[in-house]
Amino acid sequence: MSGTTNTIIVRSMGAGLEHRIECGVHRMTSDEPVNDGGKDAGPNPYDLLLSALGSCTSMTLLIYARRKAWPLESVTVSLRHAKIYATDCAHCETKEGKLDRIEREITLGGPLDAEQRTRLLEIANKCPVHKTLTSEIDILTRLAS
Repeated sequence: MSGTTNTIIVRSMGAGLEHRIECGVHRMTSDEPVNDGGKDAGPNPYDLLLSALGSCTSMTLLIYARRKAWPLESVTVSLRHAKIYATDCAHCETKEGKLDRIEREITLGGPLDAEQRTRLLEIANKCPVHKTLTSEIDILTRLAS
C-alpha cells in the first residue's frame, strides 16, 4: 500500500456543513451530526479518519496473511476516538492538557494459532495510515491563487 496518487478535492455545499469529497472517480459526502450544526448527511471528519485507519489496518493484515499463506478469513476493526487528559495516559510524552486517543479493536476470523494472532497484532501497528498518524506530520497550507 502506498499514499494517495489522487488529489482529493473537498467542496462545501452551501450554507450548512455538508461537503462533497472527490477522490479520483469516487464521490463521498462528509457532514456533522445535527447536534453539531450539520444535517448528518455523511460521516464527520473524525469518522473518515477512523475509517482510513480501520480499512488500512484490515488491508495490511489481509495482505500479510496472504503472503504467509495463513488462514486469515476475515478482519473486523472497531475504532473510537476521544479526547483524554494527558495525565490519564501513563505512556504518553505529553503530560499537560488533552490529547487524542484512538482505541482500535481487531477481530480476526479463521483458524489462526496464538503465534499468528500475536504477529498480526504487531503488523496492525505497521499499516501505513497508523505509521502516518503516529509520525511527525508536516502539513503545508496555502491559499490558491
